Amino acid sequence: MEQYWPEGPKADPDAARNRYNADMQASRAATRNLFRVELRVANTGLAITIIASVFAGVVWSPRASVIIAGSFAALFVVALVVALLAGSRGRGAVRAAYKFTFGWAEWISP
Repeated sequence: MEQYWPEGPKADPDAARNRYNADMQASRAATRNLFRVELRVANTGLAITIIASVFAGVVWSPRASVIIAGSFAALFVVALVVALLAGSRGRGAVRAAYKFTFGWAEWISP
């Protein structure tokens, strides 16, 4: 079976592999930049979560407040387990889980 190469039948497989690797590296770098979060932004996300939880507890019921807080606590635990399995240890794992759990504030803050 012959492969189709954009460069023609005399294509260099090593050059194609290098282009592929460079494209994958650029794609991964863009993904890392998309999810890169500062600690200040994660603190803002935590503050918004606390305010929303208290607001829901006052307006609707304490059970709504517990559901919101419990959801974020469960997400933090899952993110911490994933960070530990990925090789992070100690404060690094906690910081990664914290940024993952509350870093969504990056998308709503100016």
